[in-house]
Amino acid sequence: MVFGFKKKPAPTLLSVADGDVIAMDAVSDPVFASKTMGDGFAVRPTSDGVVSPFNGEIVSIFPTKHAIIMHSDDGLDVLIHMGIDTVALKGEGFDIKVTKGDKVSAGQPLAAMDLGYVVEQGKETTIIVVITNLDGKRLKLTTGNASAGTPVLEVK
Repeated sequence: MVFGFKKKPAPTLLSVADGDVIAMDAVSDPVFASKTMGDGFAVRPTSDGVVSPFNGEIVSIFPTKHAIIMHSDDGLDVLIHMGIDTVALKGEGFDIKVTKGDKVSAGQPLAAMDLGYVVEQGKETTIIVVITNLDGKRLKLTTGNASAGTPVLEVK
């Protein structure tokens, strides 16, 4: 007998950029690859645009513009880290399109990262998406080429 209870669908995260989606343990930065901060995925971007992986709120933007902290409507806390060792660029090469407290929709532009500039400065362009409050949840990741806004990670 069914009592009218609907099982809530598992939260799904979208690719934050056009490019190659990879597992966290394939990231060249050992802190992220070891999943010390949490688990998620990364994108080796092929274009400058960075979009929201879900519906949620902007919690914080690092002064160096290389990272954004978000909270999803599903209760996930996420760090979007643009590039590796890009804190050293002191904000150069990043154009943030949102502000702290903004409500954003899945696929909405968050930032632009000048990939050419980042590479010229000797930094990697990999964008890392870390869920910092998984609390034992399992992840189902679809790796490979993806467009920004394409579903790539299911949190169960």
